[in-house]
Amino acid sequence: MRFTAVAVVAVTSFVLTLAAGAPAAAQSWTPPAPDERCPSRWGAGDERGAANHMGPETVLRAAGLIRTGRVIELGQVLHGGIPLGARHFDLYMKPTGAPAGTNRRASNEELVVTEMGQVGTQFDGFAHQTIGDSLYNCFDQNEVMTRDGFARLGVENVGTLMTRGVLIDVAALKGVDMLPDTYEITVDDLQQALDRQGVALEPGDAVLIHTGWGVLWDTDGERFMATNPGIGVAAAEWLVEHDPMLLGADNQPIEVSPNPDPEVSLPIHQMMLVVHGIHLVERMRLDELAAAGVHEFAFVVQPLKIQGATGSTVVPVAIF
Repeated sequence: MRFTAVAVVAVTSFVLTLAAGAPAAAQSWTPPAPDERCPSRWGAGDERGAANHMGPETVLRAAGLIRTGRVIELGQVLHGGIPLGARHFDLYMKPTGAPAGTNRRASNEELVVTEMGQVGTQFDGFAHQTIGDSLYNCFDQNEVMTRDGFARLGVENVGTLMTRGVLIDVAALKGVDMLPDTYEITVDDLQQALDRQGVALEPGDAVLIHTGWGVLWDTDGERFMATNPGIGVAAAEWLVEHDPMLLGADNQPIEVSPNPDPEVSLPIHQMMLVVHGIHLVERMRLDELAAAGVHEFAFVVQPLKIQGATGSTVVPVAIF
């Protein structure tokens, strides 16, 4: 078969057009070797990671952003119908007895059966993720995990964190209420959103990413858990370079899920928690904050002091 010059040009043009429109290959990730990540930048034996940013300076800087006194809660309400996956949240009422005294005083309590560290809006501690058997700062899981909790890296070590919060509204950048399923947020997306908002990241910030996915929390829990938009490896590495205190988002795992590279499993979890000691706050309620158009605020969060736990359900707040 012979091609005319016109046909050859047409075919070549078609192939080039396809190549130009094809998505870039997914950036994969390989965990660094122990001697490349340990000891951590905060020193051998450190258990606080980027929470070491916390101090009077971060508190005063955050307090300086409070001008109206408005408080927006960033935590989802806990109940049995929330998206849970294989986890559980069951609440049983427990009246404590018949009315007592001439005033007929009675009281009620409850029994909550749940994975308290990993349900709802949750704060991921460093014991939550490993690279093999190795935790943050190369603590050996086999040596520090006991039947009663972790002897090191338990969430009780975190304490109160108060710092400057920055909301990066990627959904608003794209002109949508909610990013598409499995959309990978790029470095350009983050930088363009910050430029649009007129805000720059600073060391020690609490960086929160609004994808819009959180609206599914009470409307379509199955879809909320199945897949989600989120940051990819390149965007995560870029955020690490900006040295945040913590990273949060309104989706299930903060990162895009499933990862574009089917060979890796939640690499941003390992990158942040195990390698760099940066806490994650997942499944946040960010729609009200985004609707208020507030991108810089005082951010406050304190995990429950559950000794030896891998994380904690939390209710962070933005104050501005």
